[in-house]
Amino acid sequence: MAPPETPTPGDDESKKKSIAESQLKGNTLRVYIYVVTHKQCGVREIQRALRLSSSSLAQYHLSKLVDLGLLKSSETGEYFLTDEVRVDVLRDFLKLGAVVVPRFVFYAVFFTILTTFLGVIVFRYSHVATIDIFFEALLIFASALFWYEALRAWIRGPV
Repeated sequence: MAPPETPTPGDDESKKKSIAESQLKGNTLRVYIYVVTHKQCGVREIQRALRLSSSSLAQYHLSKLVDLGLLKSSETGEYFLTDEVRVDVLRDFLKLGAVVVPRFVFYAVFFTILTTFLGVIVFRYSHVATIDIFFEALLIFASALFWYEALRAWIRGPV
């Protein structure tokens, strides 16, 4: 007979993450993202920033996040982040300071710089061959595709 399995700390963390992912939807997710980007905030601030109908609705979502262990509240009524969870909705975004940016923006910038640089080199300093035009057209297409996906992700974004 096998001994009963004892939970390891890693199992506890993955269980907590899966519970948090299942609860982070809709306005709760919007409140969570707001707190992630602003580090610390109050009920009224969240209500105004996210245009929630009442402060009690903001309080409900903040309390839900506190129960999940993602936020802590202070005696002054401020809430701040305790644990940052990467949920599926946020997987394609990076946090830069107070801004949440789609990952596609970095790919788009890279391909745009590469396209511009190679375009200047090829068309200015060398004899233009058919393969050069084809390669430059391919890079322009890749740049446009990444910019389109970045814009689409930004519009549909987590907030």
